[in-house]
Parts: sequence; structure tokens; C-alpha cells
Amino acid sequence: MKQETKCIQAGYEPKNGESRMIPIIQSTTFKYDTSEDMGKLFDLEASGYFYTRLQNPTNDLVAAKICALEGGTAAMLTSSGQAANFFAVFNIAQNGDHVVASSAIYGGTFNLFNVTMRKMGIDFSFVSPDCTEEELEAAFKPNTKCVFGESIANPALTVLDFEKFAKAAHSHGVPLIVDNTFPTPINCRPIEFGVDIVTHSTTKYMDGHDTGVGGAIVDSGNFDWMAHADKFPGLCTPDDSYHGITYAEKFGQGGAFITKCTAQLMRDFGSIQSPQNAFYLNLGLESLAVRMDRHVANAQKVAEFLQQNENVAWVTYPGLPGDKYYEIAQKYMPNGTCGVISFGVKGGRTAAEAFMKKLKIGMIATHVADAHTCVLHPASSTHRQLTDEELVAAGVGPDLIRLSVGIENVDDIIEDLEQALKG
Repeated sequence: MKQETKCIQAGYEPKNGESRMIPIIQSTTFKYDTSEDMGKLFDLEASGYFYTRLQNPTNDLVAAKICALEGGTAAMLTSSGQAANFFAVFNIAQNGDHVVASSAIYGGTFNLFNVTMRKMGIDFSFVSPDCTEEELEAAFKPNTKCVFGESIANPALTVLDFEKFAKAAHSHGVPLIVDNTFPTPINCRPIEFGVDIVTHSTTKYMDGHDTGVGGAIVDSGNFDWMAHADKFPGLCTPDDSYHGITYAEKFGQGGAFITKCTAQLMRDFGSIQSPQNAFYLNLGLESLAVRMDRHVANAQKVAEFLQQNENVAWVTYPGLPGDKYYEIAQKYMPNGTCGVISFGVKGGRTAAEAFMKKLKIGMIATHVADAHTCVLHPASSTHRQLTDEELVAAGVGPDLIRLSVGIENVDDIIEDLEQALKG
């Protein structure tokens, strides 16, 4: 099936007389006839459900659709994109380990890595997404367990060179994890370019309507954990909390990562997505391909307008010919990137704030990547915890405005921007 068809058909095939829509299994618990039946589930000897904190049928069906869209072998939903990124890294990195990460990532993710996970004893080295192969190579250490980046960085809009980062990661025997939230699998499938684990904030384009916070993790099934067993004891040695199961042996290359992530991390942290939110997410997924076409078309026209406006200092959008990342975007995302544009208003921070106050259609909101056009000043909101040096490294200047172009009539969006830029 093509992507547009997968958005509708993948993940769930109702049988004769069953609900056409994925049913909402809004239940915390599940009944079994015998303790022996339930015991098999606790021992991971049988598949099924016993408590929604670990798994839920609604969530698994929606995760299966996202897995199909990304071309993976296994997937899971989480309570948020932050939880997805935390789980994806923490599933293979622990106290005393090291991670290489792109510096151009979402401010919340940067803070998760640079502050919270450092307190857990995990060291991080941040490299520019534009670094040379030699600079990237120098960031690795003997205890490095993975590499992390964003396909299109929020809000710097840098485009990650998957093949460069995958080559470096694999040469050191570790996986590459990529957050693919902005382009979505409609416009970019990182697994096809060597990425091993893909994460999403499903809150954004996948949901698309401001209805439910959520995240997802997809395993490509391509990374051979047992070939690097010394680096990943959590996957390749017996787990005493599950009667000595070795995940990589029992569940194979395509199932070990997600099974461990569910059985250990979801069990212990409980960052489950509610079945109700998963139902809303599926509604968003059904129209994802159609909406992404409109987001990209609108953003292209808006970016071209901003590029010509006398009150705009600069514009960054990977779909603009001449943009720093245009060529690499054409390589990895030939059908379009996303609906998010970064630009600066002449006059800096003060002018940016004045411009935002005058918008009528574009709303000031922390959110990004949904049907509504919304705008944000990251330096004073999502990235305000960063120092000036960290802001520069993340590609977020004090004048940067993040414009998330919605699916309204593009002429109305441009007219609103034009009146707000005047004066």
C-alpha cells in the first residue's frame, strides 16, 4: 500500500461484523479465567493484555499504523513526545554511558538530555548537524550507546544528513535515533536512509487538531543488537525481573527493543498514552497525507512571500531554493518538508513581539504543526531555559519567529502576515 492508503487502512483489519473504527478499550484491567493464563503474560510467554499501564489494544492498533507508515517492525505509543525520546535513549543508555546528539534539537529535548538525564549519570556530547565527518567522529567515546538527532530540527529547521550520522553511528556499533515529528512519514522515511529508531511527538501533525498529547517509538528492526552484545547488556543478557529472559534472543532483532521498552520502562515509569487519546490520534492519521500536502503547499507560498517582504530580515525554510538545507532536503524529502517556517523581523526581539501581537489569524501558542496557523517566539518561551551560547548552538536567535503554517486559505494567511508586518 502507498502511504495515503496506509493512513486509512494500516494497523487494523476489522473482521465480519466488527467495528469499522478502531475501538476505544477504555479499561485499566483485563479478565482471565485462570492465574496460569495471566502468569504467562507476566512472564512474557504469551501475548495479550493484563494492565493498560503496560499495553492496551487501542494503543497497539494505532502504533501498528504508525509502524507501517515508517516501515518498521515494532512500535509503541507513549504519553508524549518527550516520553518517547526519553524512553528511546534510556532503553539502551544508563548510568555511566554516553550519547552523541545533534545540538539543533527542540529545547525541551535538549533540556531533557543536558540537565535531567545528566542527573541520571548519562553523559551527552552535542555536535552541530553541519559538523564534518571528522568532528562527528571525535564526539564518540568507548561508552557511547547511541546517536540522536531530528530529521528537521525544531525550530532551527536544519535538515539532518541521515547517511552521515548513520555511517558514524554504525561504525561505532551503536544505533541512530531520529525524531521525525516535523516531516512525518508522509514526507520522510528515515529508516530507508539507515536510521535505526524513529520517534515522534504525535501531538503535532499526526494528531493535527490540538486534541491529544502523545508520542511514538518505531524500531526499524535493522540494528543487530547481538552483534554488539557487550554494548547492550540490557537487551543481550538475561533480565532478572522477567525470569532471565534475554530480549534479543527471545524476540529477535525486530522485536527486542520495543518489547524491552514496554516491559521495563513502561512498566516502571507508566508514561502510557490514554486509549481515548490514541483514538483521536488515529482520526488525525487518517487525514495526515492530505493535510501534509496542504501544509507544504501553503508554507511554500508563505515562505516566498516573507522572502520578498521588506520588513523581514531573513527566512529559513528547507523548501526554498537557495536555502542552506534545500539540497539535502531534496535528497531525503523530495516531496516536501513540513509547514513550519523560521524567520526574523527587522528590529529584533522587540519588533518580533510587536508583529505577533498584531496577527489576527495566526495565534500565539506553544503548539506547532497542526491545522491552525500559529506563531511563537522560542527564545522567550520553549527555549528560554537555554543560555545565549546554547541558543546559538541550537540555531535559535533572539529574533527568530517560528511560524507554523496551517491549512487555512493561503491568501488569508498571507494577508494577515502582511498587515502585521506593516510598521
